[in-house]
Amino acid sequence: MECVLDDVTVHYVEYGEGFPVVMLHGFSPDHRLMTGCMEPVFADRPGWRRIYLDLPGMGRTKGADWITGSDDMLAVVERVVERLIPAGAPFLVAGESYGGYLARGLLTRQAHRMAGMLLICAAIHAEKEKRDLPPFTVLARDEKLLAELTPEEREEFASIAVVQDRCNWERFEREILSGVRMADMRFLEKLKRRYAFSFDVEPLVGRYDKPVLILTGRQDDRTGYRDAWTILEHFPRASFVMLDRAGHNLQIEQSRLFTALVHEWLDRVEEELRRENR
Repeated sequence: MECVLDDVTVHYVEYGEGFPVVMLHGFSPDHRLMTGCMEPVFADRPGWRRIYLDLPGMGRTKGADWITGSDDMLAVVERVVERLIPAGAPFLVAGESYGGYLARGLLTRQAHRMAGMLLICAAIHAEKEKRDLPPFTVLARDEKLLAELTPEEREEFASIAVVQDRCNWERFEREILSGVRMADMRFLEKLKRRYAFSFDVEPLVGRYDKPVLILTGRQDDRTGYRDAWTILEHFPRASFVMLDRAGHNLQIEQSRLFTALVHEWLDRVEEELRRENR
């Protein structure tokens, strides 16, 4: 499906009907990163309209010359929300890595409408030199599997995976690498020059009192887990979870716990919506 804006056309896929959930993937993959981990959650959970975007320069959404940084990317996301969700209607946002950074940016603009937020290995600091990161650690490695991969595949997978087994490789290839291969790397390199927002995020929001789930990996050497703890006080209804045996692809490496925790977050959202509608 396509959301046609004046100066960019955003590809997205949509499943289900009901309360809208906007899904934002990370930097360089496409919507399959989010469908792969989120659709199993909704397999037996009706009543939710899931909207998975391909951000500009990724997946089937082409970049545009005027998009030069994260402020512009956020503007695209906000305009898509305005186009696809009825004016003033509430919605949820789920974001992974860079998508989590954008979700926090969206909160500064749409806090009055956002009924909850899910952050998966979210980038807290845009600048890598500001991030407090654990060392890269491999906890399980299937040497036979790695020998079967091409050098390029092995480099992509082994450089980020904490659990390097066949199950995780198959999901990594299907949900992440497939999108990375489609990305417009020249466009993304340009975006990196203005990766940080031009404004502070949480201080503009204050205390956001809707259900939030912050998921972090103990071995995540890309966005870490310590930085996410520092924003916790802005979210009095947040659960903060750090999972062992999980790196930056936490949703794959700890899939059962991921699914259970997202279900619990949705339970809290539903409870809050019922309370508000009494």
